[in-house]
Amino acid sequence: MLNLPLNPTFQEVLEPLGSNAANFFLAASLYHAKVVSFAKAAELAGLSWQEFLRRLQEHFQIGYLLADQVVLEDLETVANLVRKSPP
Repeated sequence: MLNLPLNPTFQEVLEPLGSNAANFFLAASLYHAKVVSFAKAAELAGLSWQEFLRRLQEHFQIGYLLADQVVLEDLETVANLVRKSPP
């Protein structure tokens, strides 16, 4: 098991944010770095996905991260559906 020493200054900064703050910010960092999925990050933080999303929005002003390729594929799908729909 990996034993991670925490810089004492982090404890001072994280203390006002609650007892689970270190887990949340580490999980959020792994999610933002695309190391873990949203669901895995919420699990690592010990939060429901709704609470994890709320805290991401609270602290980072963004919840879900969407890859550019996913958005482009969705836009292409919508464009294809519009072309195929009857007038």
